[in-house]
Amino acid sequence: MATPAPFDPVREDMQTIAFYNLENLFDLADDRLTNDGDFLPGSKKKWTYKRYQNKLRKLGFAISNIGKEETGKHPSIVGLAEIENAKVIEDLISSQHLEQCNYSYVHYDSPDERGIDVALIYDDAHFEVLESASFSVHLRDANGTPDYTRDILLVSGLLDGIHVHVIVNHWSSRREGEKETEAKRLASSEKVGEIIRSLHQNFHDPKIVVIGDFNDEPHNISIRQLIHAHNLYNPMETLRSYSRGTVFYNGKWNVFDQIFLSINFLQSSQSDFEFFKAEIFDEDFLKLFNGPYRGSPFRTYVGKRYKGGYSDHFPVYSILKR
Repeated sequence: MATPAPFDPVREDMQTIAFYNLENLFDLADDRLTNDGDFLPGSKKKWTYKRYQNKLRKLGFAISNIGKEETGKHPSIVGLAEIENAKVIEDLISSQHLEQCNYSYVHYDSPDERGIDVALIYDDAHFEVLESASFSVHLRDANGTPDYTRDILLVSGLLDGIHVHVIVNHWSSRREGEKETEAKRLASSEKVGEIIRSLHQNFHDPKIVVIGDFNDEPHNISIRQLIHAHNLYNPMETLRSYSRGTVFYNGKWNVFDQIFLSINFLQSSQSDFEFFKAEIFDEDFLKLFNGPYRGSPFRTYVGKRYKGGYSDHFPVYSILKR
């Protein structure tokens, strides 16, 4: 395991909100209600206890270091995608590098066909959950049959005493083609819009953070319509380049993992949180270090082949400052 460089002293005036797609964090139990057959000891992927523990340890190391260079500490809030159930979250937050981080979690089972959900872990020394809810996105395939996907998670609480609302997403993939699946992501975008409208109806000038793996880029219509309709700020727009992104997909870099903030995070304040910066957490230890895909995420699997890495996505994060 890589050893990070020394960090500056802890910044009590800063907090990090992050998002990380964990690439199929499944336990070893056979859940007959989910499609977890690939992640069993007897499967072609040979998902074993040793491999599971290695993934937990590596993911925990990565999470514990997100934003640490700037703040001197682990993130206060982390949205997660591709987790199978509550057990894997409990195993993750009790793993070697996270057991001292005071993490608790919010999770709801969703009807996704792959058996994966989103969740939120949070340092309960800095974030107090007041309420949470899960919202389904109702989709249909071309033949009219229901297409079950991940629910959208809303968690509202106090971040060092400031009321914030965090919306965690994992929108439909592009596996059947970008255009062929665009309507599904547009439906998720509309659902997030409904949640934001509800927050504005129930709270005065709510502070909203939207995080997730959107399987679309900042310039795609699902993202643009959400940003423009609800006066959000997307700091991820400028981070993609020819040689950098959050996921290496079909031979090119994409910024599918993003963080949006309500515009009130850009207002100057003496006591409230303000947006400080946003970044892709693409440290060298998360990357392949040789071969034709050098510099891309060091994955756990490529197809059925075990590689022993972290995830096929890089995390993203935003730092708030008071």
